[in-house]
Amino acid sequence: MASTIFTKTLLGHRFIHSFSSLTPKSQFFSSFFTKRPFSVRAIPAYTAQNVKTTSWTTRMASSVVARRATYSTKSASTNEPVVSVDWLYDNLKDPDMKVLDASWYMPDEQRNPIQEYQVAHIPGALFFDVDGISDQTTKLPHMLPSEEAFAAAVSALGIQNKDDLVVYDGKGIFSAARVWWMFRVFGHDRIWVLDGGLPRWRASGYDVESSASSDAILKASAATEAIEKTYQGLSVGPITFQTKFQPHLVWNLDQVKKNIEEKSHQHIDARSKPRFDGAAPEPRKGIRSGHVPGSKCIPFGQLLDNGSHTLLPEDELKKRFDQEGISSESPVVTSCGTGVTACILALGLHRLGKSDVAVYDGSWTEWGAQSDTQVETSEP
Repeated sequence: MASTIFTKTLLGHRFIHSFSSLTPKSQFFSSFFTKRPFSVRAIPAYTAQNVKTTSWTTRMASSVVARRATYSTKSASTNEPVVSVDWLYDNLKDPDMKVLDASWYMPDEQRNPIQEYQVAHIPGALFFDVDGISDQTTKLPHMLPSEEAFAAAVSALGIQNKDDLVVYDGKGIFSAARVWWMFRVFGHDRIWVLDGGLPRWRASGYDVESSASSDAILKASAATEAIEKTYQGLSVGPITFQTKFQPHLVWNLDQVKKNIEEKSHQHIDARSKPRFDGAAPEPRKGIRSGHVPGSKCIPFGQLLDNGSHTLLPEDELKKRFDQEGISSESPVVTSCGTGVTACILALGLHRLGKSDVAVYDGSWTEWGAQSDTQVETSEP
């Protein structure tokens, strides 16, 4: 479910509560009330020995071999949807560069993204609340907000159209892909996902900030307040980010229904095979099991390296899509449980040159809850 909208004061309490729940040892490393955040040397989440490096294409902005070279943001092509941790390290102080922590977790994981942001985030990163920056008129989780609401929230974070954005999450590549897709839906192409996310950043030995500055807290609070005001019809401002909606990148339920008959788009589902087959129950109550007729299953994890959680290189991605009979010549729409991991499929296809992949925003949580939608299950 989408998170409750917090006022500026309540969001401050949300941060403070997270801080107070830390262990004494964590409090030692996370000085929440210090105005000037300090850096601590990150403890790698996994050793360098088990980080598998891949032979990426020449479109990558940087490589492991040239990890200490000096780069410019101009060298990052929007044809490539991810950037390496080394590239980000060398461009982190660019005045037009903004980094977003878009960590989000499934409810059963019992992880608090705001608390984790306080304990360890990339220096200068802003917190992007996936649940909070969403459509407040529906009960469906983290649905795409209106253009006006998105512009208000992003402006409150201090983001402008001229900014280059790098978004990451705490799992490697997970919810960051959703935010990458959101910005592209609203016309901002100069955004990249950090390949391997915060785990790879830390494993590479780069510093993290262990406290959230007062400015970061105020901006996160202002973003959720801006969303609330927009849906209440109240004025917000100033608006520093202008949207340019790209309707071909987002699909609704009616379009998916129509596609069953017309088959204009190849439909790929990012959920696990047991959920797709209908053999495993859905994690949300009241949702039927199975899949949209005619859709194919490519679990999102199959596009990621098992060790580093980085996006697979082009040849391996192509092989995976070819195995499921996905043609590069035909349009694609992706879906998943709630519209998060479907964006990882879009990310992988973008690397293969398909930049026009649509995402079914409501995904299975919407489709499986309807009484009049067709549902197929696979034979055992």
